[in-house]
Amino acid sequence: MADLIDLRSDTVTRPTPEMRRAMAEAEVGDDVFGDDPTVNALQERAAELMGKEAGLFVPTGSMGNQVSLGALTRPGDEVVCHTGAHFLHYEGGSAGAHFGLMMRPLGGPGGVIDATAVAGAIRPGSEHNPRTAVVAMENTHNSAGGTVFPLDEAQGIAKVCREREVAVHLDGARIFNAQAATGIPVAHWAECADTITFCFSKGLGAPVGSMVCSTREVVGEAHRLRKRLGGGMRQAGVLAAAASVALDTGVERLAEDHANARRLAAGLADLHPDAVELPSVETNMVYLELTPWQKTSSEISHELEAHGVLTLGLHPKRMRLVTHRDVSTADIDRSLTALRTVLCD
Repeated sequence: MADLIDLRSDTVTRPTPEMRRAMAEAEVGDDVFGDDPTVNALQERAAELMGKEAGLFVPTGSMGNQVSLGALTRPGDEVVCHTGAHFLHYEGGSAGAHFGLMMRPLGGPGGVIDATAVAGAIRPGSEHNPRTAVVAMENTHNSAGGTVFPLDEAQGIAKVCREREVAVHLDGARIFNAQAATGIPVAHWAECADTITFCFSKGLGAPVGSMVCSTREVVGEAHRLRKRLGGGMRQAGVLAAAASVALDTGVERLAEDHANARRLAAGLADLHPDAVELPSVETNMVYLELTPWQKTSSEISHELEAHGVLTLGLHPKRMRLVTHRDVSTADIDRSLTALRTVLCD
């Protein structure tokens, strides 16, 4: 069988030869002591890209979210977020377990919470209710299908929060996908937030790593919390070197992933008009609705694997298909052939 086509996530990319060379040749020190020059250079570069004072290299996006929320809050505080927020559903309840935080989810189409709803949700805190300490946004929004958080809405939320002295956190795991889709520089979204995280190990293609950017004071506290959570990585320059290459080579080519996602979505829509909501395919994710067919996502995933295509079922009647650097246009066409066989034959 030909090589497998892996559409489960953009986290499955393998490091490029250039990344492997950079890792082998990286100058390193002890990052817990702050003397790994490759990590320090990456942190400074990331902070400059985001228009922030400082950056902190962390192993994962989940840890980035946790140390950011932890640095902005105290136990018993409340975080306002979208009902589909990644840290609400996919990070093991860590915000509550590690930092004693309560979540107050708000609804909204496309993963977007609006400024009016946020203003109504913010509570000053009293003996009767928790203090709203943070409002969190996610860009792009994973569970909404990789949709872009509109900049004007983010700016409106930032304005409300600054007036009410509430911090803003931006889970920007795929923020560079938002930049590729809109042409808006990532720093414009980062300007709306007190803390922002982004991942090197998703669309940018590095094997490991994420970044937190904020003020020096907040990053200092996040550094302490990273240590508490076991994220002190010592000679982490080996990983930071690959992340640096990912910034050099991964950002501009994200548009290719978006084009492949649209190609995939159009092909699925040809199979059935209710299979995909085409306007929602803004970046590199396609959510396939299976209600037109009698099979479950687990059954379809099993059959697709026999055709050399790996997929992820998030719900019995819904699947997520993600394009990335290791999926070519030819792979998309081959995947569509397999999907047509499994779904329609």
